[in-house]
Amino acid sequence: MLRWSLPEGVRYSSQVLPHPTVNLTVERGVRRPGAPPEPVLVTGPVARRFDVETVGQGWVWGVRFRPGGLPALAGFDASSLVERTVAAADLLPAPVVEVLGTLHDTGAPLDQDRARVEAALRSLAAAARPDPDRDLVLAVLAELLADRSLVRVAQVAERHGLSDRRLQRLFARYVGLGPKWVLARHRMHDVVSALDAGWEGSLADLAAEHGWYDQAHFTRDFRALVGVTPAQYRDRR
Repeated sequence: MLRWSLPEGVRYSSQVLPHPTVNLTVERGVRRPGAPPEPVLVTGPVARRFDVETVGQGWVWGVRFRPGGLPALAGFDASSLVERTVAAADLLPAPVVEVLGTLHDTGAPLDQDRARVEAALRSLAAAARPDPDRDLVLAVLAELLADRSLVRVAQVAERHGLSDRRLQRLFARYVGLGPKWVLARHRMHDVVSALDAGWEGSLADLAAEHGWYDQAHFTRDFRALVGVTPAQYRDRR
């Protein structure tokens, strides 16, 4: 949950690095370009850094699902939501949306709202049919998060006995972004964390430590995700 109250004329800008997740939010007092006017929204995965400008007064209550989580529970194709925000009513059962729609910034304990939302979302799990593909994708994603030695799609596919093509299709269906992007994103977040912590070595050493052995490739990937080059980001920090 996030709330803010800024004086008139004051704007606060923040930059957010993307995660391969789908988010379910209740947004009040938020002005998001391109988003529907409804307060209960589902936002799909995005492939690059996005900027958020906060003004006036507002309040957001959100749920970030595990990668592949909400598409698996609600039965929609994650690729249809890449770089998009839609009304939750377009994807989720009305009773779930109604529960979230009752949330307001009342000052009530966070645990009370959390319990109500989790009870509503649990109904999705209860209604979900067995899906071996879903279970496989969630297992692969959990391994990607835990094992930083995985740096190539071929390694992931071989470990799980899958062809590259089938792995790509599964990720498109449940994640919306390909396994190559997910692998690079995890490594790039580690790079950004190292720079934020004051990395004192060379950028070439930093790239090599996290699986990039071509400086131009590393710089290109960093700029695509973060929006600036590694040197510019380090200087800014």
